[in-house]
Amino acid sequence: MTEVAVQSALGERLRAIRQLRRKTLKSVASAAGISESFLSQLERGRTNATIATLQRLSTALGIEVSDLFTSTAERPRVLRREAREFVAWGELGRKALLTPKPFHSLEVVVARFEPGGSTGDEPYTHGDSEELLIVVEGEVHVQLGTDVHELAAGDSVHYQSSTPHRVSNPGDETAEVMFVISPPSY
Repeated sequence: MTEVAVQSALGERLRAIRQLRRKTLKSVASAAGISESFLSQLERGRTNATIATLQRLSTALGIEVSDLFTSTAERPRVLRREAREFVAWGELGRKALLTPKPFHSLEVVVARFEPGGSTGDEPYTHGDSEELLIVVEGEVHVQLGTDVHELAAGDSVHYQSSTPHRVSNPGDETAEVMFVISPPSY
């Protein structure tokens, strides 16, 4: 791949991620400490950026620098249940990202909560995306604003991720839920 082609692909990737995250040129440029015109030129493949600039842009977009260089070729990706990479989340909770980076237009996260576990003591928000929570197994309480919904396996609830929300497991067994978020906002 020629240097011009690499610049162009990098610029297209930057623009696509920025637009999917519903961020303006101005907001990303400001967060990265660069000018809006420089970011525009970078997105159009008309200039290069230093690694330091790419790191600041990646931080502003909530991604890793390596995500800017990942192939965009569409190909199936199989992720076996036993291969999920869980990380600690909230109180007695774990989550795993099921959709590959960089995020396209959809983000799917699976989370497990031990008995008494939750996303944390306080409701939280992230972005202004549509979010669908599906209970895969067990039972959970989902707090949306001041309302609390009791959900069991197979139940789901749809809300905006800008609504303060909290998930907790009141049961005696591990609960598993799936979050489907569009556009990605984690």
